[in-house]
Amino acid sequence: MKSQSTGTYLALHLLLMLYSCSSVLSKLASGQEFLSPGFILCYAGMIAILGVYAIGWQQIIKRMPLTAAYANRAVTVVWGVIWGLLIFHEGVSVLQVCGCALVVTGVALFAIADNGGAK
Repeated sequence: MKSQSTGTYLALHLLLMLYSCSSVLSKLASGQEFLSPGFILCYAGMIAILGVYAIGWQQIIKRMPLTAAYANRAVTVVWGVIWGLLIFHEGVSVLQVCGCALVVTGVALFAIADNGGAK
């Protein structure tokens, strides 16, 4: 079994935060006229982020099991809610907060179970 250090988890979560920014750029592009400079800039940024993410993802899964890395991808839902609130000034409902708490709890429980199974 591959070793899972705190640094690897931190790198994974920073990478997932970056990945969630591609959705922000996608939403920003949707407000631009098709093929306008703003539209092209948003989509170029989105493609650049996805390129960095693809390379980073390969590096992460070299250092930890795919199941653990993939289970952590669920935190992008939390980042989506955060970006919606901070960038787009969207409201956050009680159900969204409960959903985010459920996602974080599930990721934490998976990490605890995965670490317990490795010993």
